[in-house]
Amino acid sequence: MPYTASRSRPSPAQRSRVGGGRKGAAAAVPEEVARHHEHAAGAGQCCSAVVQESIAAPVEAVWAVVRRFDRPQAYKHFIRSCRLVDGDGGAVGSVREVRVVSGLPATSSRERLEILDDERRVLSFRVVGGEHRLSNYRSVTTVHHAETTGSTVVVESYVVDVPAGNTADETRTFVDTIVRCNLQSLARTAEQLAAAD
Repeated sequence: MPYTASRSRPSPAQRSRVGGGRKGAAAAVPEEVARHHEHAAGAGQCCSAVVQESIAAPVEAVWAVVRRFDRPQAYKHFIRSCRLVDGDGGAVGSVREVRVVSGLPATSSRERLEILDDERRVLSFRVVGGEHRLSNYRSVTTVHHAETTGSTVVVESYVVDVPAGNTADETRTFVDTIVRCNLQSLARTAEQLAAAD
């Protein structure tokens, strides 16, 4: 990872929670899916959640892009290519291998689909191998309609091991930046697809 090495002790246990029913972005997260964004980070781990608000595309259009486990490069521009190595990409247990663009501290990642819930619009995957520094990475992405604005909201949360030589804050900053870039790209992609329809 491209940040300064530091020799600090692992941070104490942390929790990431996006709760339903609270004011702001969290209000758009229905209670029945908010539990998917609850992560308890153990010693040597960190977790966070990133919210992309005000996507000017219907929930269904955004979800159609997110749910494609076999085509993450449609909006994740740090991914050069993706191929399924097990399953069809539309069922839990499917495994993909992604190749990342040069310049990142990784070359590939093998990822397993953990949740694909079309009714609640929840997708989760876990990194199970590859050449990278994000061990035990687990991500949950949910797509919601914001009642107050009529736009779409996407929340992506994760938990990951802190790599040796880095702090939890450094790791969280790095991963949050990647996730934020991915969600901004998702918003542009979904808005362009919706405008073309």
